Amino acid sequence: MAQRDYYEVLGVSRDASEDEIKKAYRKLAMQYHPDRNPGDAEAERKFKEAAEAYDVLRDADKRARYDRFGHAGLQGGAGGFGSTDDIFAHFSDIFGDLFGFGGGTGRSGPRPMAGADLRYNLEISFEQAATGAEIPLKLPRHEECPECKGSGAAPGTKPETCRQCNGTGQVRRTQGFFQLAMPCPACHGTGQVIATPCPRCKGDGVVENVREIVVRIPAGVDTGTRLRVRDEGEAGVHGGPPGDLYVVLHVEPSKHYDRQGQDLIYECSISFVQAALGHRVEVPGLNGPLPLEIPKGIQSGTPLRLKGEGMPYPGRSQRGDLLVVVKVLTPTKLSERQEELLREFESLGEESFLEKAKKVGKKIGKKIGLD
Repeated sequence: MAQRDYYEVLGVSRDASEDEIKKAYRKLAMQYHPDRNPGDAEAERKFKEAAEAYDVLRDADKRARYDRFGHAGLQGGAGGFGSTDDIFAHFSDIFGDLFGFGGGTGRSGPRPMAGADLRYNLEISFEQAATGAEIPLKLPRHEECPECKGSGAAPGTKPETCRQCNGTGQVRRTQGFFQLAMPCPACHGTGQVIATPCPRCKGDGVVENVREIVVRIPAGVDTGTRLRVRDEGEAGVHGGPPGDLYVVLHVEPSKHYDRQGQDLIYECSISFVQAALGHRVEVPGLNGPLPLEIPKGIQSGTPLRLKGEGMPYPGRSQRGDLLVVVKVLTPTKLSERQEELLREFESLGEESFLEKAKKVGKKIGKKIGLD
């Protein structure tokens, strides 16, 4: 079955705000919630479809790719959700708001929750940004305890149903005409208690670990670029999916260039004689020296453009340009002979007084009719 447009699924316009998208999803989540539609396969399908649409449109990066390329712009598709449990874990904030503490599924026991996202600030060299790189990272994070498999209970034992809340994770308090649902103080809202905690994780279900991963840096990135590495964040709680890792890049300045977007600027110094006569130079390129012809009579500050010799655009075949700005150097110390030659050079460029007088005389003669 062809995938429907996500904006159509949620019933919002393409310029809908984040609040409008969230409000539309909350409405559909209530309408097609499995507990309100037991055994209804069509309602379950629409429940998953709405969750998939919301997962894309609430994320600025995913939404931008979807707006531009449609479903094909989402790497590997939108991903979808294998079960309603995945949806409850992924959007625990939404279902907590709708149905109160515990997600409103009507089931006892702790609800799986997605792990927290992590941020890693990574400094790379200009050369690594220009060519791309694969950089190993040592990432401290919490992972599922290998001894108890995340349950928090010692091997050979299991968490027990909380007797105070009967596994619901909440207790009710009556105040006047109102009845309030509150997290159970005995199990802290999980619906379960651990009589014999796991000795390794002390009942938390997660342990601290340092994980080594390799992050691929695409060529052409700049400071502020954010790379998303899926499932490399904190471990999920009670079997929930892990969070994501966001690598934020800082690119060191180049020793040769100034950078403007994907264009590079290089300053080339020449003498005033080379500027007057023209000159051939080599300028440093990203892939080696580049020959450049400087035309005769060039003025200081004139930019010369080498197309396609700048930074690559990430994920594309195009590149920016290399702008060579010519700087004409004026000597500060001259010998007597050099000064003499410069004055002679200057005089050769001026007309003598006699030549100027002859031209003036001819003009006057034409006016009085002598010529």
